[in-house]
Amino acid sequence: MAMRMSSLFLRTLRDDPADAELPGHRLLVRAGYIRRAAPGIYTWLPLGLKVLRKVERIVREEMDAIGAQELTFPALLPREPYETTNRWTEYGDNIFRLKDRKGVDYLLGPTHEEMFTLAVKDMYGSYKDLPLSIYQIQNKYRDEARPRAGLLRGREFLMKDSYSFDVSDEGLQASYDAHRAAYVRIFDRLGFEYVIVAAMSGAMGGSASEEFLAVSAIGEDTFVRNDAGTYAANVEAVVVPQAGPVDASGVPAAHVEDTPDTPTIDTLVASLNANHPRPDGREWTAADTLKNVVVVLVQPDGARVPLAIGVPGDREVDPKRLEAQVAPAEVAAFEEKDFAANPSLVKGYIGPGVLGEDKESRIRYVLDPSIAEGSAWVTGADEHGKHVLDLVLGRDFTADGTIQAAEVRDGDPSPDGNGVLHTARGIEMGHIFQLGRKFAEALDLKVLDEFGKLVTVTMGSYGVGVSRAVAAVAEGTLDEIGLCWPRAVTPADVHVVATGKNRDRDGDVFAKADEITAALEAQGLDVLYDDREKVSPGVKFKDSELIGIPTIVVVGKSLENGVIEIKDRRSGERREVAVESAVDEIVDEVRGRVAGAGA
Repeated sequence: MAMRMSSLFLRTLRDDPADAELPGHRLLVRAGYIRRAAPGIYTWLPLGLKVLRKVERIVREEMDAIGAQELTFPALLPREPYETTNRWTEYGDNIFRLKDRKGVDYLLGPTHEEMFTLAVKDMYGSYKDLPLSIYQIQNKYRDEARPRAGLLRGREFLMKDSYSFDVSDEGLQASYDAHRAAYVRIFDRLGFEYVIVAAMSGAMGGSASEEFLAVSAIGEDTFVRNDAGTYAANVEAVVVPQAGPVDASGVPAAHVEDTPDTPTIDTLVASLNANHPRPDGREWTAADTLKNVVVVLVQPDGARVPLAIGVPGDREVDPKRLEAQVAPAEVAAFEEKDFAANPSLVKGYIGPGVLGEDKESRIRYVLDPSIAEGSAWVTGADEHGKHVLDLVLGRDFTADGTIQAAEVRDGDPSPDGNGVLHTARGIEMGHIFQLGRKFAEALDLKVLDEFGKLVTVTMGSYGVGVSRAVAAVAEGTLDEIGLCWPRAVTPADVHVVATGKNRDRDGDVFAKADEITAALEAQGLDVLYDDREKVSPGVKFKDSELIGIPTIVVVGKSLENGVIEIKDRRSGERREVAVESAVDEIVDEVRGRVAGAGA
């Protein structure tokens, strides 16, 4: 049955909604696909729901094709399994917790590893039952502190999560490879540019980990890749190799110098060049300085633990890279109260002299791996207005370890040795990783192997953001006048527009549009039919461009000449065709483009 705009639950908007930040978000609201119900929570209207269901169908078809089986867990979950894995605490404020009338704790599911693991434990006990892959497509709930970007960062979202269960690591690799191939097919069918990058597993643990990112300038994730195409990674996963040792035999003894009013790197460099010129005649730069940044790690139990990070002065600490390294702890600023509690730290002049678990501050001190053993630095002398020069790592100071937390830049060497890195931005659409035995061990998931011995099952975890995919497709395909859906996910195949304003006056136009709509439906196409009366042709044309269905068929004044107009929404190409052959031409266009898109 065609969707008739005269009765469809739809209201398009001329103006952008005040709370929509991104182009795609604005258009999804204006075109009547979604409506905001609360911060980070959206209602799916009929057109939006059709797009969402088509994304679901693609995901479901490709999961079924690799033999994965679908089930559905409740969204309201008991506390006990999450207590067992310690995630009731580790999730902190990011989960919705509630109590029933008896005071029993529950949560709204942010992710379902525990439930999948327990389901398999409940039903399977032998290696003969494995391998197994099971999945669900279900709403998830996370109490985002700052929900934004519409469907891209919400508190309620639809996700496909699947898990593989194997006896051996070799089996896990095979399951991982099968899921990876399925994801490639899913994202190929969705019709936007994407890249596969190495990623961090984070608090989930596990080994191999990759993300599928929709390439987009508005994406929250930064990734890097080299020109050779041999390396791509989320910035959190970039591993800077440890710099090799250098010869410090020619470096003079460390010496403290007066550097008044130099609490920043810029002021320090200026002071050094003015008052302490280098013996070799070269100008001092920020790269010659060692910046020591102190932050607070807030543990899931609320404990605040300081951490000091040394990076070259021409780099910043990347918050996302740091957070990935210290998860599940959260990173907070080192505030005035923290300086008051650590009097050995001199704000603006912090140096390695007091940093370290065995030093006066007792604050763990870690360095960026680009800082080589034997390298000499200018850094804080732990006194107001003073810095120490020619301070050599290994000779004059040490650290408690290294950390991958410094920012990654365009032009940095590629970690695989092939050329340099280029940064870009993307939207995380999928994440696959090898969980290993973390959850199976915590929840005692074991099976008997072929020798009758109990062995712990190894798991893989694979997620796709289904509702997020709708937003990513919208952002990646829109233009300056509206949405431009790919064939695979469009809410309708054809948008028929009857330009008449009154059936009594424009009866021939509406009659022919009715006829074409019915004929297209008989051919198995989904049709959105603008049959509204008392609406001007200009408004109807603008709505058709805003809504973004790939093929627009206009039945109007040209009907007097025996022709109608077919418009390609994405290219803007228009052509007139004879009424008698119109249905066949429309069907051929739709089916030909669908086939070309692989849908």
